[in-house]
Amino acid sequence: MNTMKLSQEEIGAKIKDALEQVDVKNTDTLKKIFNLIDLTSLNTADYDEKINQMVEKVNKFPALFPEMPNVAAICIYPPFVETVKENLHAANVSIAVVSAGFPSSQTYLSVKLAESEIAANKGADELDIVLSLGRFISGDIAYCMNEISIIKQAIGEKHLKVILESGLMESPEQVYQAGMLALKAGADFIKTSTGKDKKSADPVSVYAMCLAIKDYYEETGKKSGIKPAGGISTPEDAIVYFAIIKAVLGDEWLNNELFRIGASRLSNNLLSTIYNKEVKYF
Repeated sequence: MNTMKLSQEEIGAKIKDALEQVDVKNTDTLKKIFNLIDLTSLNTADYDEKINQMVEKVNKFPALFPEMPNVAAICIYPPFVETVKENLHAANVSIAVVSAGFPSSQTYLSVKLAESEIAANKGADELDIVLSLGRFISGDIAYCMNEISIIKQAIGEKHLKVILESGLMESPEQVYQAGMLALKAGADFIKTSTGKDKKSADPVSVYAMCLAIKDYYEETGKKSGIKPAGGISTPEDAIVYFAIIKAVLGDEWLNNELFRIGASRLSNNLLSTIYNKEVKYF
């Protein structure tokens, strides 16, 4: 498997350089970032009416904010796929579902497979699953690749995002290896975090993941996506990741086909910055 030779300190310096290339106050950049958001509700107390309220806000958003693009997707737990599918009318907004034993991935492969297939059949456009991190750390790479490959085969053309839970990894090199593993096994996207652990997305890990995507693209010609998620709540947070993707992967990746941000609080904070007043829409 490929290796990454940059140290954490070298990556930090490159991130600093990348930030200097982005106008952090550019409204068009902030609007573009808004269009990358997977608007997320992954709470124990979620219920149909609450999820539907979120869907209705997405539906009404273009009329209320005509100069803004909409969010990229709505991300929810599997039981709410049909609720979103029946009520989502906004154009170009996908349905993303966490599955396969989210957030720990500590269940039987047959259960992961069944949950993913059901969610896909009920109307999910995208499935976010979690790498079997314990297996990966213990060195059982073949198991991890086989599991991802089987789930991808089961959901077919639906997009598969593999969550690395990068905050639990020891080094950028390990993050790179996990990302490369997921891509070679069939992942369409690699994602940092579930948002359920203390440490979520961080710039160094995202830089390492971008290098994996770049190397995989150079080897295969296949463009794969990236999704920083967890703890991204301010425009300043988001711009760091925007700058990294731009620097490592290029402008071709600065769209929601290849770049997503998993967030719940970011949307209102972006709107507040863009309109220069407090906005509490979502």
